[in-house]
Amino acid sequence: MRVASERVNEIANGLPLWIACGIAIALIIVQATIFLRNSYSAGKEIGLTESQMKGAMKSSAITSIGPSIVILSGMLSLLVSVGGPMAWMRLGLIGSVMFESMAAGFGTSSVGVQLGADPMTELAFTMAVWTMILGSIGWVIFATLTANRMDRIQEKLSGGNAAMLTVIASSAIIGAFSAMTANHLVRLNKNAVAAVLGGVIMGILIQIAEKKNVKWLHEWALTIAILAGMTITALV
Repeated sequence: MRVASERVNEIANGLPLWIACGIAIALIIVQATIFLRNSYSAGKEIGLTESQMKGAMKSSAITSIGPSIVILSGMLSLLVSVGGPMAWMRLGLIGSVMFESMAAGFGTSSVGVQLGADPMTELAFTMAVWTMILGSIGWVIFATLTANRMDRIQEKLSGGNAAMLTVIASSAIIGAFSAMTANHLVRLNKNAVAAVLGGVIMGILIQIAEKKNVKWLHEWALTIAILAGMTITALV
């Protein structure tokens, strides 16, 4: 981290901040454990077998590897700017490298410090931390207040039609990923190359998995596509 004094580095990587950020990470682990336990119980109630639930958990874990590696690489870049504890907590909590980097940059620029170019000051670091936190707190509040009402919203949107609900959910996922990649594609830079390569590789792998009935390839396709796209782009 480029800093103006050792004091900034001590604050950014000090024990108090590790403890504060660690509390947030602990809450995430507790939340994930509760979700896992409740999902397992719900699976039994609706008649899913042990093998089906274990298969779903295995597939989910494998599918998450690729995106997790991307987040890890982003965490390393953020670590240079705001230190280890904040990078660990922010990407463990939110997981959006683009948002966190932009928010930190907005915070430091408000006091005349360009993130990654100018030496970090105590005030700039403070502004970066507060901007990252306040910029995303709305998501947390909204999810807390509306999570237990989403089933009613789904019912109204789909009109009780289960097939329509599937269409809406699929459209939302496609829209979200399209929005994330569109910004990179229009720039026609290395990010665009990585996005196109990842999509092409993913399509090819899915076709092979479908035609050859390769079950493990279905599970690893996303991870392979992300890593292959990143590696080929880095080598070009």
